[in-house]
Amino acid sequence: MDRIIQHWKNNEDLQDLTHATAHLIHGSSEGRFKITYAPKYLTKEEVESVHYQYLDYNKALQLYPIDKLKNGFNRLENGEEIYFISTPSAGLWTTQEKLNH
Repeated sequence: MDRIIQHWKNNEDLQDLTHATAHLIHGSSEGRFKITYAPKYLTKEEVESVHYQYLDYNKALQLYPIDKLKNGFNRLENGEEIYFISTPSAGLWTTQEKLNH
């Protein structure tokens, strides 16, 4: 968060988009966990350029069967534990609340 605020202070283009800066803060793991995006219409380079992990969309659907996941923590057949958010725009607040307590 401190790094994003510093960028905001030093870049006029971010100051014109304060709401975008707030979204960057809310979407940051601050190094506590990794965030992987599997977008259908963005490239790997675009996703990784903003320091998120990339996963191919079709591969993600195979690995993470969204029709079988529940909101919250899930343990997959391979043993991986994930936190699933079906509605990221609303679910992010819930996730941060649970992880901070």
